[in-house]
Amino acid sequence: MAGKSIKTKGKRTLPLPKTGRGEITRRKILDAAKREIGQRGFGEASVSTITAEAGVGQGTFYIYFRSKEDVMRELVQHMGRQLRHHLTEATAAAKNRLDAEKLGLRAFLQFIRRDPDLYRLVEESQFVDAAIYRDYYTEFAKGYGMALAAAEKRGDIRPGKTPGHVEVRAWMLMGISVFLGQRYCLWDPKAPLDAVVDAAMDMLANGLAPK
Repeated sequence: MAGKSIKTKGKRTLPLPKTGRGEITRRKILDAAKREIGQRGFGEASVSTITAEAGVGQGTFYIYFRSKEDVMRELVQHMGRQLRHHLTEATAAAKNRLDAEKLGLRAFLQFIRRDPDLYRLVEESQFVDAAIYRDYYTEFAKGYGMALAAAEKRGDIRPGKTPGHVEVRAWMLMGISVFLGQRYCLWDPKAPLDAVVDAAMDMLANGLAPK
């Protein structure tokens, strides 16, 4: 039995299960795929290794997904939704935009440390489905740009002087987070995050030019 289906741009996946038992099985497959692809890489992971990790038969996989690519696309979308919700909650009490940047960066790094496999999977997706990878970051940039534009109007941050500066700022700040996540969460998960966040915020607040 199946219900509503999930769609990605230009791609139709199989309908969602109607029963709680079916949803539990589907979630087990997704969780197993996250671990397998996150740790092995997309090329090394296979439907057989995913189903073995999930403890289900290969035939069961195809009840819920058409391919390994389908699973990856859904996990990337899930990561985006989960992370946006996490950052919204983490920055809800921010006093101003710079405070929101600090709270958001720390929350992002903590999120990656808690679920590194999902983060690796998102980065791996650029080599499997460039469109879903691009959509993942474009959605973030859109919301980020709106928040920065609102902060400018409030006087929280300095107004930009060039056309398109809000979009450039959004992508630049996202890039900072992405590479700090790689360096201090994936490569060195024991690095003290407070020192990393403080160093990043010092540059963000004060820039590189000498006073």
